[in-house]
Amino acid sequence: MDYVKLINCMRCGMCLPSCPTYKETFLETASPRGRVALIRKVQEGELDQSERLLEYLSLCLDCQACASACPCGVNAGELVTEFTCERKGGEGLSFMEDLVLRRLVPHPDRLEASLVPMRLYQRTGLQKLVRKLGVMKLFPESLERMEGLLPNLPARPLRQTIAEVTPARGEERGTVTFFLGCVMSLIFSEASRATVRLLSELGYRVVTPRNQVCCGAPNMLSGDLDGLKEAVRSNVAVFGGIEADFIVTDCGGCGAELKHYGHHLEGDPEAAAFSAKVRDISQVLALHQEELRAKLKPLPLTVTYHDPCHIAHCQGIRREPRDLLRLIPRLEYRELEAADACCGSAGTYNIAKPEMADRILTRKIDTIRATGVELLATGNPGCLLQLKKGLAEQLPQVGIVHVTELLARSLDGTP
Repeated sequence: MDYVKLINCMRCGMCLPSCPTYKETFLETASPRGRVALIRKVQEGELDQSERLLEYLSLCLDCQACASACPCGVNAGELVTEFTCERKGGEGLSFMEDLVLRRLVPHPDRLEASLVPMRLYQRTGLQKLVRKLGVMKLFPESLERMEGLLPNLPARPLRQTIAEVTPARGEERGTVTFFLGCVMSLIFSEASRATVRLLSELGYRVVTPRNQVCCGAPNMLSGDLDGLKEAVRSNVAVFGGIEADFIVTDCGGCGAELKHYGHHLEGDPEAAAFSAKVRDISQVLALHQEELRAKLKPLPLTVTYHDPCHIAHCQGIRREPRDLLRLIPRLEYRELEAADACCGSAGTYNIAKPEMADRILTRKIDTIRATGVELLATGNPGCLLQLKKGLAEQLPQVGIVHVTELLARSLDGTP
């Protein structure tokens, strides 16, 4: 690890009000500066690695709100991830990690096939019966939570149905490649379909390579650096062979990871060129606000926006999604208090740390309730899953959509 990053923390406490776990516990070991201090002591040989130490560090969501608040630029979330990766590198992958990270996730066909039983479970009505009878309570809590988080799956994953090349509508202004995230394709296909439509409406020819693979974020979260680098090399090779103005994604988590490809393969000019082209969909749409405004029809709705951590903190994108929502005629936008506070999803954190994730989620739902809106918009699939569950349980009158879905509804004039 870069020792300089550790000693840059001057323990000023600016990170504390922004840290979700510190706000819930007020424990120094659950704060960004506390985690940095623990890692520093291990690096200096004054503290041994122990299960208790790893438990303290595992409470970090890696939301990177601390990095946004830190005047010295210390990113406690990244330091925790680096520390975990170093430890993991010496141990190797478990059987289950190898199965998921190496034999399932990097292969889209296998990943899609793995959800066929779940699709049948939903479409045969078995899910309704199981939930009505409370059968899931007989299973481990992690499995029960996974089942509860999953919304209705589309009939087919978007990767199987979307055209590899979607022509521009009207005069062509350029070409973009579309990075289709795994969760977006498998679960939120309508949002990604809306993304491609919006790009086409604005004059972009959209190329969606079928042989792209997962961005590598699951490998990074699990400390599997070798698997991460395999994903990076595969995607750089696939997208590098296509002439495009931008590489566009509508998944905040994917976007944050893709923009780090140049870092993951340091010294590789192709990886650096790849990362330099990556744009969140909101960044591209915001370049053409007046053209988009002319195409949008009124939607009489009250809407607020939740900043996904991977978009606001990791990529520094805050203004663009709000500007896009305000383009919609008759839509009343209301700002959300602490809009960039984590919702508790954080990859698989809401499954691994359910109690803390629920406390963080409840705090977020309370701020949404205070706005009095009808609809919540956001831009990351993890947030969509987590907030959809929270709203259904605590605030069922409020719906949730991806920003691109709402813009596509406005194109059609259907609220």
